[in-house]
Amino acid sequence: MLSRVADSIYWLNRYIERADNVARFIDVNLNLMLDLPDGMTQQWEPLVLTTGDLDLFKKRYGKATADNVIQFLTFDAEYPNSILSCVNLARENARSIREIISSEMWEQVNGFYLMVKDASQRPVRTTLPNFFTQTKLASHRFAGVMDATMTHNEGWHFGQMGRLQERADKTARILDVKYFYLLPSVEWVGTPLDQIQWISLLRSVSAYEMYRKSQRRITPNSVAEFLILDREFPRSIHFCLKEVERSIHEVTGTPIGTWCNSAERSIGKLCAELSYLTMDDVIEVGLHEFLDQMQKRINEVGVKMWETFFAIEPISDKPGMTMSQSLGSQSLGNMSQSMSMG
Repeated sequence: MLSRVADSIYWLNRYIERADNVARFIDVNLNLMLDLPDGMTQQWEPLVLTTGDLDLFKKRYGKATADNVIQFLTFDAEYPNSILSCVNLARENARSIREIISSEMWEQVNGFYLMVKDASQRPVRTTLPNFFTQTKLASHRFAGVMDATMTHNEGWHFGQMGRLQERADKTARILDVKYFYLLPSVEWVGTPLDQIQWISLLRSVSAYEMYRKSQRRITPNSVAEFLILDREFPRSIHFCLKEVERSIHEVTGTPIGTWCNSAERSIGKLCAELSYLTMDDVIEVGLHEFLDQMQKRINEVGVKMWETFFAIEPISDKPGMTMSQSLGSQSLGNMSQSMSMG
């Protein structure tokens, strides 16, 4: 498969997943305000912290009010990680490989883009909950249509790599924000407000019902263990990264447990460590420190994948040409988007 095609399928899925996760963050925060006790103000800055783009937000918007944060994360066409920008970039990637993907996939992406574009032209706060619900459903429909209509060959596996790598990264970020930033002071730990926020976190990753089927009580350690180490829940970090590893090996043909390139080695080491990790190990390191390191290592996997599968070797007689000089604008743009989320 051409590296250009693989790159576009990878980022098509990654951008769709990113839009889905941003919608989840905002929707849950909107619902959280209904449960906050009197006198508690809703916190919006942690949502921007989740993206890693707080400095850019403050430079352009200043104070983190509800309206400013929602506009920035949802409809800001100049912010490359807003829902509008992500869906637009997903559509452009899909357009470039229409001969590779199914017509049903293209219809889903195009319909998703038109829905978001229409909403951006008349953003009304009262209609936002329905918009975020439609965004999440559009993401689910695209994933389902792709699984049902695209041959599960190399292209499909590159799509899986993009979607699940993005999902693992966002699960780590939202868990880190809740643990490290969200409560106004340590005195609130263990209070009903703390409980409400942990429930909101579970809902933001569609994990509440599945968590309650396996755990009776909601405790920080149990929630963190479920979202980090559970081997069966499809939004846990461990599950997502194991599926990324499986797809990489399906593409290369190398047996799992061995490696022939830096991408396989990077994801293999990470998955092996997660397989033998316990929450006691995580607590010993510190949950915030562990999650911060996890985000860096997920980004590292993305860089190694780019170097292994997507970077185009220069066709030149000139010695010493650097890799960056041989890259197309699509790959450079996508890599910059990945690093900005780190």
